[in-house]
Amino acid sequence: MNWILPLIISFAITLIGMPHLIKYFRAKHEGQMIREEGPKWHEKKSGTPTMGGLWFIIAIVITSICYSFAVGQMRPTLLILVFILVLYGLLGMWDDSIKLFKRQNEGLKAWQKLLGQIVGGLLLTWVYSLYFPLALHIPGYGDLHLGWLYVVFIVVWLTGFSNAVNLTDGLDGLVAGLSIIAFGAYGVIAHAQGQFEVMIFCSSVAGALAAFMIFNHKPAQIFMGDMGSLALGGALAAVSILLHHELSLIWIGIVFVMETLSVILQVASFKLTGKRIFKMSPIHHHFEMSGWSEWKIDIVFWLIGLITAVTGVLFII
Repeated sequence: MNWILPLIISFAITLIGMPHLIKYFRAKHEGQMIREEGPKWHEKKSGTPTMGGLWFIIAIVITSICYSFAVGQMRPTLLILVFILVLYGLLGMWDDSIKLFKRQNEGLKAWQKLLGQIVGGLLLTWVYSLYFPLALHIPGYGDLHLGWLYVVFIVVWLTGFSNAVNLTDGLDGLVAGLSIIAFGAYGVIAHAQGQFEVMIFCSSVAGALAAFMIFNHKPAQIFMGDMGSLALGGALAAVSILLHHELSLIWIGIVFVMETLSVILQVASFKLTGKRIFKMSPIHHHFEMSGWSEWKIDIVFWLIGLITAVTGVLFII
């Protein structure tokens, strides 16, 4: 099964459409509001167009569905991946829209995001249960049958990783690069397992993000926004579940895990002791405050993601 063609198609759609989206947002003066508590040098990014995730999500959906239909690989598993991508993208779009409309950096309330994420998790569980047992794959052990508790796991997994990717999206190009690596890794695993519809989806994501990187690397012409980061995180978690290698995401997506843990540790330390472990969290800001350039952080984090992705794939296949 050819994985190159969907990558090229989604790359082309994103590359052609993104300049028009940037031009539209600039004409409407719709730009990102930068966190006041963030690094002061990020203030110059204020006003940069956001919600770039809108176009690469469109490119992924068009490519995945059309190419899968053309090659006879249209499956419910593909449709649920597209659904999760779009649902979480719409949650992020709603969040981004509130921020832009109110000219602030706070959007949806936590419970509103959580409700949407839970709905996505429940629907994914329903599709998953049609093809696979409700069991968690434990490397070196086998399947641990959890019954209805697996439903809880899926909801937590989707919610956790969508928020983890969202937390990581604080530097130009960081999340786009890490996501290309992670989805590329799962594309290889999907091909090895014969789940070609999942491979097509992963290839489409990688292609769209590769084109998006042209506009998102430092200095970014557009940000993906919560629309892009929540969608990518939810879809990444869904892919790991449908490939039945759920826990592999902890290793393949290690940077996302590190970013989330840094926030948890920072908050816990400050609440319990009144002291901070990091100069700022998530951890990419700690390295910024330590004098690292955005490019240096991006490259180091991408290399870490690449190493864990390659070793993760080699372990699984």
